[in-house]
Amino acid sequence: MLNVPTSDARNTNVIIVRPSGRRGSCFDDRAALGASEFTPLACACPETVRQAILRGARTGLLVLEAQEDLDFLDLFMPVLRMQHTAWIGIVTPTLVRLPAGRECIADVLSNFLTLPLQADRLLPSLRHAWGIAYVRDLHASSLDRTLTDSARSMVGKTPQMQKLFDQIRKVARTDASVLITGASGTGKELAAEAIHRQSSRRSGPFVAVNCGAIAPQLFQSELFGHEKGAFTGAAQRKIGRLEAAHGGTLFLDEIGDMPFDMQVNLLRFLQEKTIERVGGNEAITIDVRVLAATHVDLADAVAQRRFREDLYYRINVVCIPIPRLADRGEDIEDIALHYFARFARDHNRSLRGFSKAALHALLAHPWPGNVRELVNRVQRAVVMAEGRFIQPEDLGFDRQTERNGMMTLEDARAAAERVMIRRALSQARNQVSRAAILLGVSRVTLYRLIDKYNIHNHAPATLSSPQQAANDTPAQMGSTLVAQPQ
Repeated sequence: MLNVPTSDARNTNVIIVRPSGRRGSCFDDRAALGASEFTPLACACPETVRQAILRGARTGLLVLEAQEDLDFLDLFMPVLRMQHTAWIGIVTPTLVRLPAGRECIADVLSNFLTLPLQADRLLPSLRHAWGIAYVRDLHASSLDRTLTDSARSMVGKTPQMQKLFDQIRKVARTDASVLITGASGTGKELAAEAIHRQSSRRSGPFVAVNCGAIAPQLFQSELFGHEKGAFTGAAQRKIGRLEAAHGGTLFLDEIGDMPFDMQVNLLRFLQEKTIERVGGNEAITIDVRVLAATHVDLADAVAQRRFREDLYYRINVVCIPIPRLADRGEDIEDIALHYFARFARDHNRSLRGFSKAALHALLAHPWPGNVRELVNRVQRAVVMAEGRFIQPEDLGFDRQTERNGMMTLEDARAAAERVMIRRALSQARNQVSRAAILLGVSRVTLYRLIDKYNIHNHAPATLSSPQQAANDTPAQMGSTLVAQPQ
């Protein structure tokens, strides 16, 4: 039996929905729940269901006794899909055999029981559903709410990012396993969230697990859960991350850090779609899509016997690489402006934007920490800025490097050359000969510059000339949020 914390006792209300509004003779919710910890809460219309969910009800019973219930079901589907509540169906066998009944079961129910109801099955099912909903709530409260709309949080207009967005749209339509690769800070979890929110599982939970942050001895319990008394300190049953993600998506971040002996357990789940909690012997079927991410070369880890080859191929049906920020430099300004607007609003700062010197400093920086570093610097700048415009020192750049807030001539020239080369390559569709003609240099010179600036991925530029790179005002560089400081 699941122990309900006293502070959450109000959430043991069980929403009772009969879509037709007609009370049949097959199921009596008051008698079924009896003297249990659950209190039936009859809701006659979608709005009362929505209000009950917002007040904290974590479980609901959808009673389908007659064809008339299926006829009115569409009215309730939007509230049934609200991911805060786990629904159990109470269904007559006749309706289970109908396409509409099966579609409802697959779409919104975490479990269903057929009528006539066996008296000993309802309460265990409700407790299980309550536990899953409770873990989902805990997980949701720990997520950064600013990342709830991942598609908008991923900013970029370069060809690399447009290709990434296209890949996300394609894989979101399927349930294939996806391996997201890229350096730390590139936004692998944002990509995973975007896949989830564009998929058919969007109404289900998105549960992220950082494999590198869990102690090896706790890994199995965290992933698969445990029964009460399974080991010393297991005072009550715990729902694991896989079970909490039922009906949605499980994101395994830094999967290359997963202990080797745990990899076979994950592989077995991916093959069989069932788990056993630690200390239990019940096979529990889990419907979940698994996305994984890593910043290391898993193929190399396989060669060094640090990662299982069979698991590697199981999780790597589709591989999506996330580019480094340095390889899509033309997105830097857009990303900075996006987060500037958000942080200025969050911190209630009436800043005007970035100074010309600050923008130049952003473009010249190599960004070893990728987008995460850029977001961190922008937030720091919004907090620390004293004038109307953000300066290089507000971003945490060394004043010795950015003397008087300006780039050196050499830095300005290099930044402008990088921008112009990428723009020419984009216009020439990555044909070096044509790009060299556009730039007025030889192919040999262009190849040398490509190698010098490590331009492995080509992208269009936002600056129109080297002179602009050094001299344009921020307003001329294309943003209404950026202006010349007074």
